[in-house]
Amino acid sequence: MTMTTKPSGTVAGSEPATARRWRSRRRPSASRKLRRAGWLMVAPALGHSILWIAIPVLATLVLSFTDYRVISAPRWVGLDNYIEIWNDAVFRKATWNTIVYTFFTVPVSMAVAVVIAVLLNQRIVGRTLYRAAFFLPHVTATVAIAMVWLWMYNPQYGLLNGLLSIVGLPGQVWLGNPDWALWSVIIVGIWQGIGIKMLIYLAALQNIDPNLYEAASIDGASKIQQFFSVTLPMLKPATFFVFVVSIIGAFQVFDQIYVLTDGGPANATTMMTYEVYRSAFQNFRMGMACAQSVVLFAFLIVLTVVNRRLTGGDDT
Repeated sequence: MTMTTKPSGTVAGSEPATARRWRSRRRPSASRKLRRAGWLMVAPALGHSILWIAIPVLATLVLSFTDYRVISAPRWVGLDNYIEIWNDAVFRKATWNTIVYTFFTVPVSMAVAVVIAVLLNQRIVGRTLYRAAFFLPHVTATVAIAMVWLWMYNPQYGLLNGLLSIVGLPGQVWLGNPDWALWSVIIVGIWQGIGIKMLIYLAALQNIDPNLYEAASIDGASKIQQFFSVTLPMLKPATFFVFVVSIIGAFQVFDQIYVLTDGGPANATTMMTYEVYRSAFQNFRMGMACAQSVVLFAFLIVLTVVNRRLTGGDDT
């Protein structure tokens, strides 16, 4: 009778251990499959971000150290563009105008948007129509809005001067007077920015637990006390988001400046983005425009970090 021996590491009725290890190597694990599926799903967005964000940002940073005038090859100049920006009185004026514009448009429009959102969160007749009316300026082309306000600000037949004449007050050259031009643009920015902020606050209000208001009411809190003790604290994440997005939008204002004032009079309404436009497409100094864009980007980064620290963005 012949005895057969099995190779070591095997069990009767099963495949050899080496074969099992080889098969396990060939079969991808479930986690690897999930990772591959995840990378496959984010690949389009990742490719878009690399192609249209990362590469242009890197190119802008590199070109900011060059003298590039489109028709000639870039010439390395080091920090000359940044030194010129530092000594440029017009760009300093544009920076100050942008800061003033942001300082007034962002907080005022946010405050008005919160009040309107709270009112439109109540059960009132026609609230859907009111919501659409307040949101409409945000989805309307900025150029179209600027043209309407250009007519309203017209010193001869504009609506505002017409209203002033009714009450016996003299008309103003709203966009032609350096003392009034920037404030006129700020009013347009506030009016146009209310809609989207209102919508975000309205969505945040609808996520607040009604039991919080009921508990505050039982404790004897009035509606105003509930607003400051319950509503505003619960709107903190939305406020941080709205504030950051609003600052970025305010620092990038361009269309209404281009249509309303063209940066004038006497650079009274010139903004940082408008100076970038002038350098790039009027003076064809692409290297200088890139350097100005880097300065603008640095401003936005600093303001975002400061706001995150001040508002406790880590808790949102």
